[in-house]
Parts: sequence; C-alpha cells; structure tokens
Amino acid sequence: MSLFGSISVSASGMEAQRIRAELIAENMANADTTRTPNGGPYRRKDAVFTTAPVQNSFAGTLAEFNAGGTQGVTVSSVTVDQSDPERRYLPGHPDADADGYVAFPKINPAEEMVDLMGASRGYEANVAAISTVKDMIGRSLELFK
Repeated sequence: MSLFGSISVSASGMEAQRIRAELIAENMANADTTRTPNGGPYRRKDAVFTTAPVQNSFAGTLAEFNAGGTQGVTVSSVTVDQSDPERRYLPGHPDADADGYVAFPKINPAEEMVDLMGASRGYEANVAAISTVKDMIGRSLELFK
C-alpha cells in the first residue's frame, strides 16, 4: 500500500467516526423525547461499520486491485433500537397513556458518553496516522534534495 493509500484509509475512518459521533449526539439530544413525527418515543440509533475500497486515482486503484486492494471503512447502515421503551409513571404528562405511564427512549447517557469518547479516540487515532504519513512523505522528499 502506498503512503497516499494510507491517508485514504485513515480519511475513511475519520468520516465513519464523524457519522458515529453525530448519531450519538442525536441520541443524547433526544434522550427525553416522548413524541416523534412517526409516533411514540425517539428510538436510539447506532452506526454499523464495514470495509469498503478506498477512493484513489484510477492507476492507483488498478495497481492495488492487482495486489489485493486497499480497504477502508464506511458506515454500511444505521440501526434503530426496536426494544420496548422505558415506561415511567407520570399521570400529568401530555403523552401519558390511560394508566398514567409515559414511554421514554431507552438511552443511557453514561453509555452514550462512553461511546462518544470511543468515537473521539478513533477519530484522533486516524488524525495521528495521517500526521505520521505526512511526516514520512516530507522526510522522503528531503532525501531527494
């Protein structure tokens, strides 16, 4: 794999972690949303990662394909939690059912924060990898002076 291919792999990882962080932020923002346009409480969302070929020039792609190809990461889908919502007894709430219970999303803020820290660390790791490759390219160019 070329140095520029390494940058493409890290860039795909950064994009996937960004999408994951956005979903986590959406989950946190809607942790108490009891009514959505679809009806019922908000449902927690999560990103599913999978491998994907990285975007290179045609010549680079052809050469890497013959050598086995370079794989990056992408978000293949976004899953929506289908488990039963958490029910709380709040008889005065406008979304309470006949028994006085309100359906709330099953979102644990502590878990979401841990997931957000993981996404942030994954993003930072890819930034560090790109920075290292950039330094390697710079040092290689200095050798040709």
